[in-house]
Formats: sequence, structure tokens, C-alpha cells
Amino acid sequence: MELTDAIGENDDSEGAADLFRVIGRQVRLLRERADLTQRELGERLGYSEDLVRSLERGRRTPQPEFLDAADDTLGAGGLLRAATEDVARAKARARVKHPAWFRDYARLEADAVEVHEYGSHVVPGLLQTEAHARALFAMRKPLLDDATIEVRVAARLIRQELLTRWPAPILTCIIEESVLRRPIGGAEVHTDQLEKLLELGQLRSLELQVMPTERDTHAGMGGPFILLAPKGRPQVGYLEVQNVSRLVTDPDEVRILAARYGSIRAQALSPSDSLAAIKELLGAA
Repeated sequence: MELTDAIGENDDSEGAADLFRVIGRQVRLLRERADLTQRELGERLGYSEDLVRSLERGRRTPQPEFLDAADDTLGAGGLLRAATEDVARAKARARVKHPAWFRDYARLEADAVEVHEYGSHVVPGLLQTEAHARALFAMRKPLLDDATIEVRVAARLIRQELLTRWPAPILTCIIEESVLRRPIGGAEVHTDQLEKLLELGQLRSLELQVMPTERDTHAGMGGPFILLAPKGRPQVGYLEVQNVSRLVTDPDEVRILAARYGSIRAQALSPSDSLAAIKELLGAA
């Protein structure tokens, strides 16, 4: 087997590199416990001594085939085999590239303990289906090439791990009724998106609300925004329009956004009434 078939090049990601170093130390400890040299382990697995050495130092990405074989040979009891999913996720994150203007926010969001979003034009990215996200990126003007679209979709889906993370962050989303009526991507994609919103609305960590079009007063006419509380840091705001973004850190500006968000929540339907409204829209879709 060629070295490149078993071990990939290191991913340009600190998180992935840390994981690979931890796995490498586990392999070394298990190898030493089995009283094997790097050469002897490589011979038993069908890999070179250099490859084993590189992996133990965290310089290479462990592939599933290597971890499976090493787990059996070293009697790891599933310890190394279980790491294959973590490696796959780390590699996926390393490949994800957000647009430059979005990266600062994405870093904060990944570790946030609270996220509150008002969506006046599109379904919030954290709640989008893969097909809905792809349709949105495909209709951008100027057009994005297919490779860029796939990278953007992957980045959006990775962000959605926030929804199922534990401990769960506090999440609230308010979406305009008009957004939920717009059949982005066609009827099937639209139906799937509404169904996903109903599913996500059942999460204990998420409160989903709909702002009815019929409201004659509306505190959110200034446009969409997000309030985010990074772990151990003060709340910040985030504004985005036409690929131009701004993190709001001034305490007075953040306070105004928070007050505005409170007013919008009060004017929107309750979470239970919002789910009923989405079910009604789904029936008409």
C-alpha cells in the first residue's frame, strides 16, 4: 500500500492537528503496551515504519483503514476505531471555508452560549436544509461556480452542529411569514424546508417564532440581525447585508439591538402558535 493511500497530508487546522496528535499518542501507548517497535507494528499492518512514526507524532491524518487495523492488532477494544468519525469531522471542518467577511462571526458562533436571530429575508442559515441552502447559493448574482457553492453549503451545514451540541446553547429565531411563503428552490425543496422547521421547533433548546405579515406595528423594519453571547464574553450583535458584515461590540448599540429584539419577539406569534402557522403553510404548499 502506498503511503499516500493510508495517510493524508496534515489539514491546515489547529483543531484537527490537536486531534491527530492525541490519536498519535494513543497509538504509541498501545504499541508500547504490546511491546512492538514502530517497524514491527508497520510490518503487521502493512505500512512503513516512517508512516507509523509520522502518525504517532501527529504529522499525518490517520485514515479509517489504518485505525481499524491498528485497533485489532493492538487490542484497543474499539478505542482507535471509534476515532474514525472524529477524524472525518475534523477533516470536514478543515475543508470548510467561509467567505472572508463572515469568518469572524463564524468563529464566535461556534462556541456561543446564546444565539438570537431575526430573519426578515431568508430562513436563518442554522435552520436551512441542504437543498434550500444550495438553492440560495445557486441564485446569487454574480453567479458562484459549482465548487464554491458546494464549499459554502458544507460550511453552512457544519455550523448547524450548534443545534445539537451539549451543553446546548440558548437559541431563538424569529422568521417573517413572507419568508416562509417564498418557495425557494421549488415546491419540493420548500416543503422539505417547512418540515425541517417543524422538526427543529421541537428542540428544547430552540424557540422558533413567526412574525405575521398582518401586523400593523413592527419593531424590526430596520432589517435582520443577530445577537450572540460568546462563552465568557459580553453579548455582541451581527449585521449583514449584500455581503457586507459588521460585528457590533459597542455596549450601547448592543443594548439597543437587544431591546429591539425583545419588541420583535413580543409582536411575533408564540412558539406554539408559530408551529401551528408553519403546519398551515405546509398544508398549503
